Amino acid sequence: MSRVLIVDDERYIRSTMKDIFEKEKYVVETAENPVEALEKIKNTTFDLVLTDIIMPKMNGMDFVKELKKNGFEAPIIIMSAHGDIQTAVECIKAGAFDFLEKPIDLNRLLLSIRNAVSNRKLAKETKILKKKIQKNYE
Repeated sequence: MSRVLIVDDERYIRSTMKDIFEKEKYVVETAENPVEALEKIKNTTFDLVLTDIIMPKMNGMDFVKELKKNGFEAPIIIMSAHGDIQTAVECIKAGAFDFLEKPIDLNRLLLSIRNAVSNRKLAKETKILKKKIQKNYE
């Protein structure tokens, strides 16, 4: 099962998303802000991070940049009620897999999650195959 981390300062959104993902058979953890999320990421491997962009202590964009700076490879999906095309482009440039506007369309969210997790699995398999091929040619 894939492990998902939901980062949002609104408790209602965290609990609603958690219920949705658990029904879809994901293992879910939540964090109230990016600082708490960074601590969880140090101790647990996640296959996907879903984060809000406007939060206290650190915004979502800085959170994505911090994760990428530290070599975090799992896809990150950013969601925001205050988004526009420019914000979405900046998020993707910073390393986000996708940008979703709130209120979230459930079908769009689930599709994005499935695509992100699938891409993650393919990237892992590709890495393993590359290592095997390199060993054969040495």
